[in-house]
Amino acid sequence: MDLLLLGKALILGIVEGLTEFLPISSTGHLILVGDLLGFNDERGKAFEVIIQFGAILAVCWEFRSKLWSVASTIKTNSASQRFVINVLIASFPAMTLALLLGKYIKQFLFSPVPVATAFIGGALIIFWAEYRQTQMANASSSADKTAKEGKRVIASVDDLRPLDAFKVGLAQCAALIPGTSRSGATIIGGMLFGLPRAVATEFSFFLAIPVIGGATAYELLKLWINPIQTSGAETMHFGWAIVVGFIAAFISAFICVRWLIQYVASHTFVPFAWYRIVFGVVVLITAYTGLVAWS
Repeated sequence: MDLLLLGKALILGIVEGLTEFLPISSTGHLILVGDLLGFNDERGKAFEVIIQFGAILAVCWEFRSKLWSVASTIKTNSASQRFVINVLIASFPAMTLALLLGKYIKQFLFSPVPVATAFIGGALIIFWAEYRQTQMANASSSADKTAKEGKRVIASVDDLRPLDAFKVGLAQCAALIPGTSRSGATIIGGMLFGLPRAVATEFSFFLAIPVIGGATAYELLKLWINPIQTSGAETMHFGWAIVVGFIAAFISAFICVRWLIQYVASHTFVPFAWYRIVFGVVVLITAYTGLVAWS
């Protein structure tokens, strides 16, 4: 058993789980950490996509009551039907663009410098979204006032309309640029379109299921059609690495989701914006000074 490979898998699994649902880009972190660990070849890229499914299972487990309720009542309950339709509508734009442009994005943007640049650009958008959210809160001091003015109150994901879902889906397309963050694009995009922070965050969790689940299935299909050429021993080592990374991603993602749900109830995403700027600047400085030999 290749203990070094398992160590890399463990690190990448933890990174995936901790960053998948925060607005700091899991793909960007995996590209950078994978580059540092020397696990950025064809196997490494496939590994990164596959272990994302571990994070998705963590979301399914955390929201198992909601998902079971929707699945068991979808034939008779209009709210359940609307929820599924909204998730599908919001998933369609990004999944379509990924199929059309995924090859070119991986070819030109899956490297440290573009990722670092997207980190910084995404931070500026977070600052803008949070400023706008504050302005909106000041303009409407209470839900009662909003209701009296005839404006719609969005208290949960069940209050979303198909148009709301479509807008969030368009925002999610930005996540195809590595370093942007899928969760960041959907959460911040939702906020810019008028959704409360908590609702945008919860909807982002549910959107991850078809989008990342689809990406994992697509990657597995590619591996089945065009398997990576390795020896029997290497295949076994890679299989164990996936198991370790998968479990690490599930556990760390579960912890992160639980924490984020509580965090958004009373905090903004501004600290994540500062983190993105610092992280992006460090990568750019180390790249241009040669301190780190980024690929």
